[in-house]
Amino acid sequence: MSSRCCDSGCSTPAVSPGFRKALWVALSINLVMFVVEIISGLRSGSVSLLADAIDFGGDAANYGITLVVLSMGLVWRSRAAMAKGLSMLAFGVFVLGRAGWATHADVVPEPLTMGVVGTLALVANVVVALMLYAYRQGDSNMRSVWLCSRNDALGNLAVMIAAAGVFGTGSGWPDFVVAMIMAGLALSAGYSVVRQAREELGTPQHQG
Repeated sequence: MSSRCCDSGCSTPAVSPGFRKALWVALSINLVMFVVEIISGLRSGSVSLLADAIDFGGDAANYGITLVVLSMGLVWRSRAAMAKGLSMLAFGVFVLGRAGWATHADVVPEPLTMGVVGTLALVANVVVALMLYAYRQGDSNMRSVWLCSRNDALGNLAVMIAAAGVFGTGSGWPDFVVAMIMAGLALSAGYSVVRQAREELGTPQHQG
């Protein structure tokens, strides 16, 4: 694959065909799970499932953006990573707000649906994370893709734990706590991606 140049004329390394293929598979998996978790989250009343569904949707969009800028110069990949990092931060803020509302309304979700869908989502995200693991040390754009998949797998484990907690206590608090933990992961990862993207955009070859 021939490389294009960034704004200042620097060259871009050839993109691994394996990484591109992994992105397409990840995009498809995330779109399917977005639909599944939106429906399940609404039916079960689970905030953590809805949070995870929104995360799946955001990741699908992120993978799409990554595919678009994959062969472009580093400056464009860094700008895409910046946008994705900001979206991760926005997701974290949204989940915190949603969890606060659910706590105030004292909503108790249905634990069986949470557990089953959480398990399915975990399998999906582990598959994606394993595919993308080899590319985790790339630029901020590639790093953001890996962080998304890693956080998703951790979030699914948390949803399953929340389901067990809701079942055992009959309270919605485990669901709310997990939703806030997921928000914290999103905020932390988003900050990390934005910081690396800013550093890349601030390098001399990106200026001018």
